Amino acid sequence: MPISRRAALAAALVTSTLMAPAFAAEQPQDQKAVVEAQVDALTKAILASDGAALDALTLDGLSYGHSSGLVQDKKAFIAPLASKRQTFPSITLSDRSASVVGDDAIARHVFTGEVVTDGKSAPVHIGVMQVWHRDGDRWRLLARQAFKI
Repeated sequence: MPISRRAALAAALVTSTLMAPAFAAEQPQDQKAVVEAQVDALTKAILASDGAALDALTLDGLSYGHSSGLVQDKKAFIAPLASKRQTFPSITLSDRSASVVGDDAIARHVFTGEVVTDGKSAPVHIGVMQVWHRDGDRWRLLARQAFKI
């Protein structure tokens, strides 16, 4: 039985209309997983003191807030890590969550580890909120604020 182009087009439109809600519901979950992977990539770059990776993972307008109240721009955040003046021998993220709203995402976690600054070691146990922004086909860090817990 031959099918006309109109019938085929109508069937395709009906199918795509019926499938659209399922696709839309799936998309944020996929993006949430991508954002969570970016959080992991940022953590690995910090652990490795990888300035190039940190640069690629962050936007030029970065606002990086510490639990002490210090707020750094992108350059000030990356410089001590890339020069290894500040290192993180260990970082563990727990109590993680992420949500995606359009081209923005919020990731939260508890950051536990150790920081060494100018040869002096200190434990770290803070809460963190990160704001990620979709920049073309990738997610990049726009803002981060840490707080004491």
